[in-house]
Parts: sequence; structure tokens; C-alpha cells
Amino acid sequence: MKFAVKVAYDEGLAHRIEAGADIFLMPSRYEPCGLNQIYSLRYGTVPVVRATGGLDDTIDPTTGFKFREYSAGAMLTALRAALELYGNLDQWRKMMIAGMARDYSWAASAGEYSALYERLRLHPEGR
Repeated sequence: MKFAVKVAYDEGLAHRIEAGADIFLMPSRYEPCGLNQIYSLRYGTVPVVRATGGLDDTIDPTTGFKFREYSAGAMLTALRAALELYGNLDQWRKMMIAGMARDYSWAASAGEYSALYERLRLHPEGR
């Protein structure tokens, strides 16, 4: 096992690490949005996240693993589930591909907002 620490801001290195990892662990107590799990999805790195805020919104059973309780035990249970699936290469690849297929680009978000505004414009009373 190898381990290293670099205390610095290095966006390029951060992306290379995420792209080269098999699993990304993000056990945040609070996370209003979260970009790292989205980067992980794009790189085919399967996220294991605490189900809070944007982490809960962006990860589902087809793209990664979530745990609700903010505890070491809950996190360990999710990691064990991820490692069990990792042992099944075909299923693991399906999860990687499902994550890489997600589109969280600004173009996709803008299209969704545009469609919402158009629905509200045509049906202002919400019907």
C-alpha cells in the first residue's frame, strides 16, 4: 500500500488523482453541491458518498454508493458494498459507464432550466 500527502492547492493533480482512482470517497457532513463526485463520475471513478445535499442529488444506485448516517460504521458498510461490487468486473464496468454517461454540463443544466421556464410561461398557474 502506498500513501502520500500534499498540502497545497493543485487542481491538475486533484483531477489526475480522481481520474486514476477506482473509488472516490466523499463522506461530507454538509455538501450544498459538490463537484468532485461529478468529476469522478466523468472519469469512471465510482463515488462512495454521504447522502447529503448535492451528493445525494447526483449519485444513485446505478452510479455509486451512498450512506445516510454520518458515522464510521455507515461509511464502512458502503465501502464494503463498493468493494464487493469491485470484485465483479462486469458489474463494476457497468457502474463506471453509467456514471460516465451522466451529463452535468452547463449546456444540459441550461436546457433543463429553459424547459422549466417555458412550462411556467405556458402554464403560470402550475397546471
